Amino acid sequence: MPVITLANTKGGAGKTTAALILATELARHGARVTILDADPQHWISHWKETSGPIRNVEVISHVTMASIQGHIRENSGNTDYFIVDLAGARNTLMATAIGLSDHVLIPIQGCAMDARGGAQVLELLGLLEKQAGIRIPHSVVLTRVNSLVTTRALQVVKELLALRRVAVLDTPIIERSAFRDIFDCGGTLQTMDASRISNLEKACDNARVFADEVRRLVPLRRVGSMRRAA
Repeated sequence: MPVITLANTKGGAGKTTAALILATELARHGARVTILDADPQHWISHWKETSGPIRNVEVISHVTMASIQGHIRENSGNTDYFIVDLAGARNTLMATAIGLSDHVLIPIQGCAMDARGGAQVLELLGLLEKQAGIRIPHSVVLTRVNSLVTTRALQVVKELLALRRVAVLDTPIIERSAFRDIFDCGGTLQTMDASRISNLEKACDNARVFADEVRRLVPLRRVGSMRRAA
């Protein structure tokens, strides 16, 4: 049961949106997903309360540094993926969650502040490898990308990150109203009313391709590393 953590020390980078899209898409394909809501804003917990039961998705609220490892251990038998949504802060909980992860996704919106927040996560990953010999796979996911941004422009961003040896997902998360409205509407992208949400079909396609890429990076055959500790 792989653990995938969304991390950026800056708030508003798109962590929670990416976590929810990923979790619901994995669940739609039959995986049992447990979201560990460690964000003090508790947006995903509020979404779950609004939604009611969602097939294959469970949410654990108020996750702390002291409780996260226990949550993973206690739920490992009935979960295929853990998705960890962290606060936008560099703290001991972030270090612990990253140390327990099979893959870390670093959402970056494309602004300088997001980039600095992502760089702090990369520094932490580097420290874990240097000081503890723990190398954790990680990737940047570009978020809230304007739908009018050209493929060429995105490629330039990816090339700049590649020069710094940072892996970037091929699939950016496009700025779509559906990705914002799902927190108020509850449910999943597939249960939203297409007559009231603009470009819902495009949002569904974006979410599917994003989740498919993550599934290839972190397949179910991998085993979460409960031995690791930050």
